Amino acid sequence: MAGAGTPKFQNDAGVAKIAIGARRFLCAGANPPFDHPHIYLDMGDEDEIICPYCSTLYTYNPQLAPDASDPAGAAYAE
Repeated sequence: MAGAGTPKFQNDAGVAKIAIGARRFLCAGANPPFDHPHIYLDMGDEDEIICPYCSTLYTYNPQLAPDASDPAGAAYAE
């Protein structure tokens, strides 16, 4: 599951739900230094998943690019 090109997201804004254009991705919780353990999540055939660390609900939106989000700005800054 891990690999080059895996989208990475965070929730600095503290919103309850983030729509993303990927079903497999990494959640970091927030940008450093406030991040949680970086974990890979896989929605499988479903259209949503909740991060077990930060409780962010991620929903799949096929109209978004794999590294895009709604609200914008949830891409993880390395």
